[in-house]
Amino acid sequence: MRMSEQVARYILELLDSRDGTAEIRRNELADQIGCVPSQINYVITSRFTPEQGYMVESRRGGGGYIRITRVRLSGPSAVMHVVNSIGDSVDSGTARMLIVNLTDRGILTPPIAEIMLAACGDSALKALPPAYRDIARAGILKQMLIKCAISQ
Repeated sequence: MRMSEQVARYILELLDSRDGTAEIRRNELADQIGCVPSQINYVITSRFTPEQGYMVESRRGGGGYIRITRVRLSGPSAVMHVVNSIGDSVDSGTARMLIVNLTDRGILTPPIAEIMLAACGDSALKALPPAYRDIARAGILKQMLIKCAISQ
């Protein structure tokens, strides 16, 4: 098993055992698992993002910590959380991750997810200049998600 998977698994176990909130000290966790502290940063920034349903807070300094909280939203609240996290533009990989995440949580049905993936894919936006694709994708994705939230 890769080191990043071990770190992610450890953090997920902490979240499960502590009602969805884990407070860690990066250096202590790195020593405990046997990796470098930057590996902890990498895992947190790549696997515990708002798009994946997590809030991360950090406090630096001697008593510093990283607090990871699993956001437990359902239905329309989860959709609106995602809409608010999108911003003015979104790349195709992030859009795909958001849609897949909502589908995995049972908030979007697979047929709706497939339609969204097609509408937000690069091939659907290829007529636009590259500089405008991520902006258009964000607008399309937000509108589709808002319609889903309203209809739930």
